[in-house]
This record gives sequence, C-alpha cells and structure tokens, in this order.
Amino acid sequence: MPLLLALLLLAPLTLNAENWPQWRGPSADGISTETAVPVQWSAAKNIVWKAPLQGMGTSTPIVWGDLIYVTSQRGDGPGAGGRDFENAQTIKSTGAEGGVQFVVEAFARSDGRRVWEQVFDGGDHLPAVHLKHNLASPSCVTDGERVYAWFGTGLTAALSMDGELLWKRHLGQERTQFDIRWGHGSSPALYDDTVLLLVDHPDDSYLLAVDRETGKDLWKVERGEGKRSYTTPFILRGDTGDQIIINSNNRIEAIEPKSGKVIWHVGESNRVPVPAPVFHDGVLYSSRGYNSGPFMAIGVDGAGDVTESELKWRVPTGAPYVSSLLVLDGVIYMANERGIGTAVDATSGETLWKHRFGGVFSASPVAAAGRVYLTEESGRTFVLEAGRELKIVAENDLGERTLASPAISNGYLFLRTDDHLVAIRGR
Repeated sequence: MPLLLALLLLAPLTLNAENWPQWRGPSADGISTETAVPVQWSAAKNIVWKAPLQGMGTSTPIVWGDLIYVTSQRGDGPGAGGRDFENAQTIKSTGAEGGVQFVVEAFARSDGRRVWEQVFDGGDHLPAVHLKHNLASPSCVTDGERVYAWFGTGLTAALSMDGELLWKRHLGQERTQFDIRWGHGSSPALYDDTVLLLVDHPDDSYLLAVDRETGKDLWKVERGEGKRSYTTPFILRGDTGDQIIINSNNRIEAIEPKSGKVIWHVGESNRVPVPAPVFHDGVLYSSRGYNSGPFMAIGVDGAGDVTESELKWRVPTGAPYVSSLLVLDGVIYMANERGIGTAVDATSGETLWKHRFGGVFSASPVAAAGRVYLTEESGRTFVLEAGRELKIVAENDLGERTLASPAISNGYLFLRTDDHLVAIRGR
C-alpha cells in the first residue's frame, strides 16, 4: 500500500514531464505543457537546491532527463561601455584571475550536484561586450545525444551528454573575428541533422549549417555587409514546408532550411534586433526590439516581399528591447526594460491591459498550466493567470539578480542568477 501511494503521488509529475532542450523550451516559444509547476516561492520557500556556478553569464539553463546544462564565462573580458538599458546594472565581475575561460556545467536535477564540467580557453582576442552581459550569453541546445555550446568569440563545441568533447570549432579563427557592437548574442538552433549558427555581424555576415555529428559544414549562405542581429533563429515547421525565421536589422525573413535561400521577407529596418519570433495558430508574431520598437503579426505562406500581402497588423511602438513575446490562447504577453507588462489581442493587436510592475525585464516570459511567468532582473517573478484581464497570482522574490529566462521541466522551475542555478518546486 505505501508503494502504491508513492507511485500515485509521483504519477502526475512523471506523466507530464518534458525536457527543456533549448532557449524558450521544447517549441522555442516559452510554453511548457507541464501541469505541476510551482506558483509561490522565495529565497527561503520551495527552493529545492541552489548550486554555485563556475562563472557569470546570461544564458538560459537547458534540461534533458536528469541533467541541467548551463554555460558561463570565468574571468573578465573587455566591456563596451556606452548607453546602458534604463535602470540596468552592469554584470558583476567574476573575480577570477588568469584570463577568460568558457565553462559548460551539468547539474543533477535531484540535488543540484555538479556532475561534470568542460572548460575551454577563451583566447587572447576577446571582443568587447555590452555592460549587461558577457561572452557566455548564447544558451546551449541539445538533441538528447549531444550538447552544443557556442560562445561570443565563435568557439563552438559538441559534447556528449556525459561531458566528453566530441568536436570543436572556432568560427572567429576560421574566418573573421567576431565583432558586433555589444557582443554576440545568438544561440545555436537545431534542424534535423544540422546545427544552425547565425553570424549577422556588420563586417561579416553568414548563416552556417553544420553536421550535428561531425561539426563539418553542410552549407553556408553569405548574408552581405551591414547586418546586425542578436536573435536566435526560429524553426517554423509548417504544412507547406519548414522555414528558418531570422529577425535582423534590415528585415524579418524566412529561409529555406536545406539551402539557405530566402523564401519571404518583411521589409523594415531596426538598429538592434534582439527578440526571437514565435508561431501561434498559423501566424508568426515578432517584435523588432530596440527602444520600444514595433511588433507585428505576419502570415507565413507568401513569397518575396510580403509587407503588403502577409502583414496582418503592426503596432509601431511598445514592444520590449530585449525579451521576446509570449503568445498563449490568442493573447500576447510582453514585459519591457521599463518595468511595464502588456497583454495584446493576437488577432487585432489591440491592447488588453498594461501594468507597471517596476524594475527591468530582460528575461523572456514563459507559461505553464494556464499561468504566465514574468521574471524581472532583481529576482522577482510575477505569476499571472493567463487571460484577457490582469490577474496577479503571486509575486515571488528570489533575492538574486536574474537576467536569464526561466526553464521548466519535470515539475521544477529553474532560474539562473548571477551566482547560482536555482531549482524551485511547489508542494
């Protein structure tokens, strides 16, 4: 009888468990299908464990099975200075000596024990970065066979799930040193047998597809000079064919994933595109980023310039600088660097509600079990009941600065702070 009771108690978590294999989760849209997700926590409540990290970074943890993987930078490289985000603080010094190193760490889901780490030399030629982040901003991605890590110098590596180095490349040494104002931010994306690497840098821009198993080039498309993008390619799998969606400074465009050819594009320039698009009920939703920029809804079945034919609606201002949109049940949720959260009707683009939460939002929203999670930089997470009216279910303060987007897996919510990987679980 005790065994049967234990199995019944564990069943909901087991049946609904899913991996979080990349930034923004299983479908790269921030949405989890899990139902047993924590709602309330604090620095002292519902914290299962806190694991110290070997370095700093703003990459999101990814989860596969019983392991959580996260990248960091150990040691301090050059900063870029310049205008920072409103109310933002600079990334803390790691305090490490002896040059810069890049670290991939794997932690046990059950207790936060560090299972393995892989360390790479950062090299001598380090590009300057924005004060907000460092060269460990790209999140790693996994297919369940390998973990693929990419850093802001161009260093790329595939590791086994047990931490063995399988292959390594350095795009910054093979071709041109990575040089984009404020530092590289795009994460790798997976499509079938390829790892997709977007290098939209002003002096050298290309989209590269490499073989997952060997790391060798499958195809490369030159994208021309003057490109700038910090976003991660979004893989759209559709009935009429798959597409790679890229949010770059001159336009949003769809790429054919086997050849790299442009299928369609929406023409509109934007200085600093950071957010990644999402797909919901046959429509692509994307914000352009930078200085409360525009956001829009786009049909995906066109060809060539679809600005007139497929642009369903466009709101000229109000979108976040950094964080991406979340679309759930016909409602778009967003939170910006001025501490303002907004919900928008996905069909019309009309504002449903707007609320000043305060603080600075860099993390992208996530959702699970009919709730939306907005994490603000000071470590506060606002849990909302999903819907067309604002209903704040909980306000949770972790007490540690948090720039990375949350991950949800197996009943846990994982937050990466400046110093720790934190596992949160409700009763």
